[in-house]
Amino acid sequence: MRPCYGFNMNQVLPTLMTVDEFLRWSVRQEQGRYELEGGRVVAMPAESYGHVKAKSRIEKALNAAIARSGLPYIAITDGMSVPIGAHRAYEPDALVLPLPEPSDDALSITNPVIVLEVLSQTPSSVRRDLTTKVAGYALVPSIQHYIVIDAAERLVLHYKRHGSVLVAPDEPTDGMLRLDPPGLEVPVIELLGPEPAA
Repeated sequence: MRPCYGFNMNQVLPTLMTVDEFLRWSVRQEQGRYELEGGRVVAMPAESYGHVKAKSRIEKALNAAIARSGLPYIAITDGMSVPIGAHRAYEPDALVLPLPEPSDDALSITNPVIVLEVLSQTPSSVRRDLTTKVAGYALVPSIQHYIVIDAAERLVLHYKRHGSVLVAPDEPTDGMLRLDPPGLEVPVIELLGPEPAA
């Protein structure tokens, strides 16, 4: 199997993989970030400094909310795959999962309660975050909330579980983001950061 170096967001490896095969393959790659869609490896776009800052800010905000609540959860930033069925795995920009923490050699998180994606500037990635991933994350029973953050437009979109689907919000979340279950409250300003100077 040839490596995926140099692939853009829409290129895929020709060989179909299961999630387990994908996870074993991904740890052998020396560069790049990847997800699995329909058994095919999808290269993720390069990240801007602003995107990385947003992820760090979100992780801190989530862990601060967890500390205030006293609930047995932890928030982590990207790097861990979330398996969705046998042939799909996504790598959210941040997620919240219950304690105890996974083992140090774990390659995936199977029981996240909250997953978050920060929109990039790549149109194909934005489409996936707002369509394909909504349907995909809904297939993971533990996921109760899917949060999409548009840092550029300063919007927080909160998809909530209703039965077997994640329901789109009527409008962006303002003020306080309430995540129940598990019972977290996160000020939206902590997720977005201060307003940029005029």
